[in-house]
Amino acid sequence: MNTVAWPVSLAQWSLHRMLQAGELSAEDFPTFTRERFGITGVEYVNSFFKDRSTDDAWLSALDTRCKEAGVKSVLIMIDGEGALGDPDRSARSKAVENHYRWLHAAAALGCHGIRVNVPSKGTPEQQRDLCATGLSDLLERADAMNLNVMIENHGGLSSNGGWLSSLIALVDHPRLGSLPDFGNFILDWDTHEMYDRYQGVDELLPYAKALSAKSHDFDESGNETHTDYGRMFELVRKHGYTGWIGVEYEGDALPEVEGIERTRDLLITNGCVAG
Repeated sequence: MNTVAWPVSLAQWSLHRMLQAGELSAEDFPTFTRERFGITGVEYVNSFFKDRSTDDAWLSALDTRCKEAGVKSVLIMIDGEGALGDPDRSARSKAVENHYRWLHAAAALGCHGIRVNVPSKGTPEQQRDLCATGLSDLLERADAMNLNVMIENHGGLSSNGGWLSSLIALVDHPRLGSLPDFGNFILDWDTHEMYDRYQGVDELLPYAKALSAKSHDFDESGNETHTDYGRMFELVRKHGYTGWIGVEYEGDALPEVEGIERTRDLLITNGCVAG
């Protein structure tokens, strides 16, 4: 019998069209999440407040809005800040430093950590070693701030669950973990070569500090047509994961609000609690 009721969060990217169109502001995202969907956790994306990462007054105001709405800031997803596994030492160091401001923002908002990417060059072994170096440097700052660093399977080599889990094991730091995404297992964007999503999630769950329930399309019964959520939750239970599970709707067939609602409802059906 499952005794875990996983809390549901909402990935800000699920509303990227509304945010990019100016129909929703970054400041209003937490309140909208609670009032529209009954969801009590939010996962930010740095591109939606890139110039605010060190604006303490703005961060404080956002944190106040979260508290007033009864919403928990869970994490910040970081993109576009350089390659943590860059073969060039100075470029790698610069990428590490670029992430410091997001650690600052995460701490100000009460998040438990940040999600990072691990681009690099070379053989899989060379890339693993380079990424391990960059991550170890970043973790010195994160650990001092009591923050986690999570790596998502986000395309390319990072979508090889065996490789990514070996990287986390190599670094061997309690603050480093994975953020398994149900759908981001594209090894090659040109050929669309895929890594088995169930194998990948199974390999990454032992290190998971967050979990992303990716969705695109649904059938008439409300099931996601690309991912068997029941099978995924068997893996979640198998590994004893107890943290947040994030709604991340990326489909085009439905309006974002409806896609989020269907994903949330599918999570609730599988044992999650949204409110």
